[in-house]
Amino acid sequence: MDPIKYIEISLCRVPLRHAVSDAKVLTGRQKPLSHVDMLTAEIETVNGEKGFGFSYSLRAGANAMLAHAKDIAGELIGEDPDDIGRLWEKMAWLGASVARTGVAVQTIAAFDVALWDLKAKRAGKSIGKLLGAFRNDVPCYNTSGGYLNASLDEVIKNVERSLGRGLGGIKLKVGQPDLKKDIERVRTVRQHVGEGIPMMVDANQQWDYTTALRAGRQLDDFGLVWLEEPLSAYDYEGHAKLSERLVTPIATGEMLSSVAECSELVKQRSVTFMQADVPRVGGITPFLKISTLSDLARLKLAPHFVMEIHIHLGCAYPHEAWVEHIEWLEPAFNERLVIKDGRMLLPDRPGLGFSLSEQAQGWREGIQRI
Repeated sequence: MDPIKYIEISLCRVPLRHAVSDAKVLTGRQKPLSHVDMLTAEIETVNGEKGFGFSYSLRAGANAMLAHAKDIAGELIGEDPDDIGRLWEKMAWLGASVARTGVAVQTIAAFDVALWDLKAKRAGKSIGKLLGAFRNDVPCYNTSGGYLNASLDEVIKNVERSLGRGLGGIKLKVGQPDLKKDIERVRTVRQHVGEGIPMMVDANQQWDYTTALRAGRQLDDFGLVWLEEPLSAYDYEGHAKLSERLVTPIATGEMLSSVAECSELVKQRSVTFMQADVPRVGGITPFLKISTLSDLARLKLAPHFVMEIHIHLGCAYPHEAWVEHIEWLEPAFNERLVIKDGRMLLPDRPGLGFSLSEQAQGWREGIQRI
């Protein structure tokens, strides 16, 4: 056994080039997003082998994650890093009186990803290959160009830029107070790109059931790949009813933070596309359980954000999965994902395949070596 000797944690605040707004901003529930907070964890063994992982928070919550990380990191010292499942449970039980969802598990995610990174590096394989990849690339789509802070002309330019770069699809934000504006936005972009380009729309939980049904019936005309988060993330029954009454498939799950919550989407047949997020559910270890449940139900997979992690899980899913392209974290890493002919390629680098850039080192704060 080569036990864990050191752990270094930090908070890395990654600024966005331009602040972005979705429907939650237009309805007054949130402020524009200006940066992404990454909780980073580096695990080092007695023999000097290292694993790198990260989790994230949007807007509030990062300081709580950093504080919880400091509380639990020391409990990994001296442990066998290969015992990933047992160590996940150990970390979860340490904070069980607080919760086994939310901040507690989103903190664990950074350590869990680092452990998988280390394990894959020891094997000389990418995480995707270690997990038993079904393919070496997946279809990908861009989201960052379709936010509501961008005018329709800007969205068209962003769409052309994304397609020109080789991305396979595009997603538009909807959920404005005026539904007519949403429909016109989608219609204009669909007419511009034609019927052959995959398109998705995302309402960010801003509709009630009646509005979602009315909107969904109009959106059915545009041949969308999916309608995302039309209702509250926890309205499993409502999403199931929409799935039955609309032609457009339903996608949701990104806001859920446990296997138990995601399993409700499966049990109630709420979705066609499962959108669980590795950092939000607690890491790769619990995500694999969600993947198994989704596979058994023959659901499609479209993980939320952090393409740097989700490319591995998408390639390891039995059925072809979509991976979301959002370039916000690219400045934080030395490496880049390769996109070709509408598909994102699985990195051939060992482990996660990403390391913090020199620029990101300057964004780090709260650094603690344990």
